[in-house]
Amino acid sequence: MEILVAGGTGFIGTNLCAELAERGHEVTALSRSPDSSGLPDSVETAIGDVSAYDSIAPTVADYDAVVNLVSLSPLFEPPSGTSHEEVNLGGTENLVRAAEDGDIDRFLQMSALGADPNGDTAYIRTKGQAEQVVRDSSLAWTIVRPSVVFGDGGEFVDFTKTLTTPYVTGLPGGGKTRFQPIWVGDLVPILADALDADTHVGETYEIGGPQVLTLADVTELAYEAEGKDVTIVPIPMGLARVGLSAAGPLPFVPFGPDQARSLAFDNTVSDNDVTAFGRDPSALTTLGSYLGLERAPRGAKPAGTA
Repeated sequence: MEILVAGGTGFIGTNLCAELAERGHEVTALSRSPDSSGLPDSVETAIGDVSAYDSIAPTVADYDAVVNLVSLSPLFEPPSGTSHEEVNLGGTENLVRAAEDGDIDRFLQMSALGADPNGDTAYIRTKGQAEQVVRDSSLAWTIVRPSVVFGDGGEFVDFTKTLTTPYVTGLPGGGKTRFQPIWVGDLVPILADALDADTHVGETYEIGGPQVLTLADVTELAYEAEGKDVTIVPIPMGLARVGLSAAGPLPFVPFGPDQARSLAFDNTVSDNDVTAFGRDPSALTTLGSYLGLERAPRGAKPAGTA
């Protein structure tokens, strides 16, 4: 297939482009300012801004399949002049419209766990609204909802260290928010499989890693990998929300009220749909092993346990 990957020069995008190219597909990475340095030589690049329909429509029409990875981060406040509504929702609307106008065969939407049109954060709301746009389209679509993704070039571990300090640190609610992180090297073959097999058309999949980790667990792992200890001091969630809301307008503080609200709900799956792609959840890469640690953090639980 000839496949256009919108957001193909980003963290997940470069890995997915490499996977698709290795499988023999003709791949193009679409980006506002494409940088081919992280891509295989066989992957082409194209310039386009998903928030501007006219900049992508002529390009999209040339392909058999489109992958939408474009998204603002849920972990940080959107850069000035952009919004989740413009990028997550508006970008999906434009890509879907361009794909329909171009008679594209397949459309793969990467969403997020908890996506809900009525969700508590702008990120979750717009991801849910974007899913509805995809489902309402005439395209042969598949939606994948991963938990947080880690790996070389990812922001999850860096986000944790930005939020905390080594040795002694405060965490909202004591860091009890739960995640099910998945390694990018485990996720991208699943995304590629979702395109390769027609059995995945019309399906929505929730994807998580092999362990459920609290934010406190992740903090311990991040600093242990650097040879540092950390003691976590609980900060009441109400106080954390007030603090992040007050700090949000400051240009040097990358967090705001949405990030505080996001820490009030877990980011885990009830049933891990990696099994729909022939994967055993227990065989996936743990965050600790990726960081070079032999032991699991004290609070870690295998996915699927209470």
